[in-house]
This record gives sequence, structure tokens and C-alpha cells, in this order.
Amino acid sequence: MKIKVCGMRDAENISELIKLEPDYIGFIFYSKSKRFVTNFPKIEIPSKIKKVGVFVNESIDEVIEIAEENKLEAIQLHGKESPEYVEELRVLLIREVEIFKAFSLDENFDFTKTEAYQKVCDYLLFDTKGKDYGGNGVKFNWQVLDNYNGETPFLLSGGISKVDAEEIKKISHSAFAGVDINSGFEIKPALKNIANIKEFKQNL
Repeated sequence: MKIKVCGMRDAENISELIKLEPDYIGFIFYSKSKRFVTNFPKIEIPSKIKKVGVFVNESIDEVIEIAEENKLEAIQLHGKESPEYVEELRVLLIREVEIFKAFSLDENFDFTKTEAYQKVCDYLLFDTKGKDYGGNGVKFNWQVLDNYNGETPFLLSGGISKVDAEEIKKISHSAFAGVDINSGFEIKPALKNIANIKEFKQNL
């Protein structure tokens, strides 16, 4: 099961997180986020841990510039980016990167909205519909995942904390690839409780 820890910013905190060897570390390049990265942390991240840049309705040129400048291995699109946007971005990127597309879910989410993204994204990310683009700290009803019939693997996000490991292990969906954790492990925005992440990872 893949583990993505998002909303990182503090170099010392990242250094401690690296020891736990998550699959992805996420950096938010969205100015309205409390976890916005103004200066990318000066820290060497092992190549086996992929750096993810999170963007919300950003221009393709800006995404490419930031991806190149910070040598990102993955890009997460958390806004209203169209399948055509994703296709164009993939074509214009200088290096090959993974592309995630996030969707905000509630009880009535229409999973046919994901169909057009199946061939252009490496992963989908299912988050809770809330007032902000992610980082709301709220879960959605995970039973609605049964309505997803696509083949593109997905990460589960939205209010996950260390007490959720056992329930997460019960998810048997064939496309379920891992989890994206953020606010449920925070001491304050962009600063994670490393001990809680370690306990969670061990329990998974």
C-alpha cells in the first residue's frame, strides 16, 4: 500500500519523515493553502521517495516551471483541471512524471466524472468535498468507493488519522492503491507528528 504524506514544508520535519520511507512527499503550490510552499525546503530527498507538487487551477506554464525548478516526480491536480488540460500538460512536460487528479467526494458523487481521466492520469485521488481544496480534515463515507468502476488506481484521502489503519485495511476495492495523509497528522499546518505517522504506517 502506497503512502503519500502531503502538505510538508519544514526541512527538519521532512528529514524525520524521510526515515519512515513514505512513497510520496507532497508540497502544496497553492497560495490560498495554509501549507503553501513559498520556498522549497533545501533538503536532499532520496530518489525512491517521489516529490509531488500539488496545484489548484494553475496555468500549465506555471506548473511546468515549478516542476522543473524543484525536480518533481509527480504532479497532483486538485482543482477543476479538464482531461484536455492533463493531456496537454503531459505532452509539454520535459521529464516524465506521474499525474494525479483529485476529486472531492460526498454521498452523491457521480463517478462517471472520472471516466474521461482514466487514460490520461496515473492515479486518481478521492478526497472529501469541503470548503477548501483539500486539507479539510473530514472523512467521507468510504462505502461510496464501491461505486467506482474504473481501472485507474486511486489513493484515499480526507481526514485520515492514525486510528483509521484497521478500517483502511478492510478496503478491498481492486483499484485501491494507498492513502494520502495530511491534516489528521498535523501539530499545526505543514508540521506533522512523525510519531503518529510511524505508528500508522506500522499498523497498515
